[in-house]
Amino acid sequence: MSEKAHLLIVDDEASTLASLSRAFRLAGHDAVVCDSAARALELAKSQHFDLILSDVVMPGMDGLSLLADLKKEGIASAVLMMSGQADIEMAVRATRLGALDFLEKPVSTDKLLLSVDNAMRLQRLERENRRLRQRLGAHAMVGDGEAMKKLMDQVARVAASETRVCILGETGTGKELVARTVHERSARSDGPFITLNCAAVPAELIESELFGHEKGSFTGAATRHIGKFEQAERGTIFLDEIGDMPMAMQAKLLRVLEENEVERVGGQKPVAVDVRVIVATHRDLATLTREGRFRQDLFHRVYVFPIRLPALRERREDIPKLVEYFLEQVARQNGWKAIPFTSDAISALQEHSWPGNVRELRNVVERLLLLATAEKVDAALVEQALPFSLDSALPSFASGPLSERVQGFERETILAELKRNHFHITNTAKALGLERSHLYKKCEQLGIDLSEVRKPNA
Repeated sequence: MSEKAHLLIVDDEASTLASLSRAFRLAGHDAVVCDSAARALELAKSQHFDLILSDVVMPGMDGLSLLADLKKEGIASAVLMMSGQADIEMAVRATRLGALDFLEKPVSTDKLLLSVDNAMRLQRLERENRRLRQRLGAHAMVGDGEAMKKLMDQVARVAASETRVCILGETGTGKELVARTVHERSARSDGPFITLNCAAVPAELIESELFGHEKGSFTGAATRHIGKFEQAERGTIFLDEIGDMPMAMQAKLLRVLEENEVERVGGQKPVAVDVRVIVATHRDLATLTREGRFRQDLFHRVYVFPIRLPALRERREDIPKLVEYFLEQVARQNGWKAIPFTSDAISALQEHSWPGNVRELRNVVERLLLLATAEKVDAALVEQALPFSLDSALPSFASGPLSERVQGFERETILAELKRNHFHITNTAKALGLERSHLYKKCEQLGIDLSEVRKPNA
């Protein structure tokens, strides 16, 4: 067999269960046996099976009823049906209900293993197609500056492990892209990559989104809902903006990370999950933890391998390559002509403060292509597309707690004044009404590296 499968075998004959489970185990698969359809349904609700092999004719619930209930419950396991009383009508019903194949008993071991192998190949193709759809329109990690080289080295190092990753960075720096890259370079790359923005889901719904719910568990729960953790089985779940997760939900997430199992809202039994967890935030998790706004025990669970993403203003040397990449991407997606940028246009883009980071740059490239009427994009057009100066550009600190907004305003104000004074510290301090020592201290507090901002194009 080319791929190990976790199987559930359902048959009311003990001898059949024994012989089939032995054959599957010899072939390298894991096999769980069950002698009733009702029990099989409960097992399928509580754990994930790659494939379910079921007899049709059994006492009580029969195999076709089991197949129908599996689909009704939203259980995505592949199903093979078998029967010693097979006829065309039965086979057609099974196929219409979603069975991948219908086998007539007695089934030869070789034919059965071939059917399982084909089912696993089909599932693998479906996963690959899902990955391609996920990547459609996504951009790559572009850049060869020192900051990007360090970042790519960290990604390569952690991707090969099962270590939990905490991605830190401002809005628009590409946190989801980095998380996806870690997933795609990991041993879980064939599995799903499931995302949830913790800041975008109302507090009363986030538990259901993460862990799922049972039918009738609350008003409006008309059907069972499979949560993000179960959807990410054998893959990766990416929890963006985890710093905005409600405290009550943090406690429940901590339990999942400790026990590797979830409990659906309204559920009676926990469901085991095999999922890698990657989190991200634009906030300072350590500060939130000290202030009591983020659980300390959860912080230590998720902050295992932190990766800090540089803001675009910290990697201006990568802007030419990013522009080239976005230019080709936007032109291809819209069927437009890829109009080249002059060197002056690139320089003008490098001088912008980029409060929205890489995401803003991509949008600006698209705007420039829409505005362009000549054969090239020049600096004048860039100035038209960037109507705000460094002082008046829409700030990246326009949301969040007041303390963070104040710090953001101070940072942008100091950077603007440094640039206006050509990075002359004495003149900048004088313009801001500060002592030189106070300015140095402020820069250190706000994370402004004066040795970096003084560099060309900084």
